[in-house]
Amino acid sequence: MPHADLKYSPDLSFDPQAMFTAIEQTILAHDSGSGDCKCRSYPAEASNHTHLLIEISMLTKPHRDEAFTRTLRDAIAAAVKHHLTQSCYISLAITYSDAMYLTDRHDVG
Repeated sequence: MPHADLKYSPDLSFDPQAMFTAIEQTILAHDSGSGDCKCRSYPAEASNHTHLLIEISMLTKPHRDEAFTRTLRDAIAAAVKHHLTQSCYISLAITYSDAMYLTDRHDVG
């Protein structure tokens, strides 16, 4: 179950929901067993320079090696650029959780 956080300058205009969908579909296209991607967006209150920071976190798995990560990074970068209609700086990080990370679901009722 990956996570995606979008942090961006207040002058950057895009549809976060559409970008969430693009990120999730891209991850699933490269790693069909990854599951739902929990996404959040954080527009900055103030900033200098128009920019977007995308942080993806995933569980460590044997197949998620350097080559996989580089390919996924480039695919996500290409996918999100389709949703941007103005020039901006883009940074993208993919990190992997350590062995002590818990992923769970709490269901009520």
